[in-house]
Amino acid sequence: MAQSVTLDEIDRGLVHSLRIDGRVPFSAVAGVLGISEHTVARRYRRLQAGGVLRVVGITDGVRLGYRWWTVRIRCTPDVAEPIADALAQRADTFWVQVLSGGTEVSCDCQPSSDDEVLIGELQWSRGVLGVTAHELLPTGRPPSWGAIEILDADRQARLRRRPGPELLDAAVVLDTRDRRLLEVLGVDGRAPYAELVRATGWSQSTVARRLDYLRRTGVLRFDVEVPPAALGYRAEARLWITAQPAAFVADALAAHPEISFVAVTTGPTNVVAHAICRDSAHLYAYLTDHVSPLAGVHTVETAPVLRVVKGFRGAGLEG
Repeated sequence: MAQSVTLDEIDRGLVHSLRIDGRVPFSAVAGVLGISEHTVARRYRRLQAGGVLRVVGITDGVRLGYRWWTVRIRCTPDVAEPIADALAQRADTFWVQVLSGGTEVSCDCQPSSDDEVLIGELQWSRGVLGVTAHELLPTGRPPSWGAIEILDADRQARLRRRPGPELLDAAVVLDTRDRRLLEVLGVDGRAPYAELVRATGWSQSTVARRLDYLRRTGVLRFDVEVPPAALGYRAEARLWITAQPAAFVADALAAHPEISFVAVTTGPTNVVAHAICRDSAHLYAYLTDHVSPLAGVHTVETAPVLRVVKGFRGAGLEG
């Protein structure tokens, strides 16, 4: 079980390497960690099989014309788990979490049309006391949870892919085979080329070219899911913040090692963030000493995470 697994320095180096590039060759990881490629592969398989490590390919629906929402559902404790489980079954939801002692559920979603945002169907559900949806807006620097980062700048540079020029302004249209490719990578970001060839019907060289193109356009990126408990962190919270200017506060939070996610949002609170701390005392100290004193922060609402039901794609990793 994941809660009984503690990652050592080699494991952490592997996780950080995959955070830099989810499809980095194990030979490159071995080079920066000073161990054999066989050891890297064995460690990866052990962590993956134990439910403490998953590399996922993430499709950025915003680049395809979708909108990105975060939804808050206030509810009675008896329906929180069933609602979260139902939301987790939807293909367009991710990061489904039970919060605040079981009186709130949150999730992110990228529906294919505005008509499919979850509010309508949830407002009439038994036990639901209120539903709000906040659109997530593009922000500046991405956060990088500090507990994962252990490699120095030189070793990080050796792992970064050197693709062609970014094509972030290119109009991208996906065909059926693109979608099959993204679906497989959404389950396993390190799916071997043979599996990707079978799924798409393309040759391996075509798969490689298409992967590179989708990454350069920003449609596809890779991330690593690791339960914080495996790294010794057992207090997580969703932060809803009212700030002015919101973009300045979001950028400031992104630099904090406790923050794994932050975005500017629409709505009465205009910044949402996810904090990961060692324990409740650490969380309290972080909120008191680092978040509340930030220039521009007016209010902070903290919703402790009780359970992660779903991550980017599949069921939440065990923690």
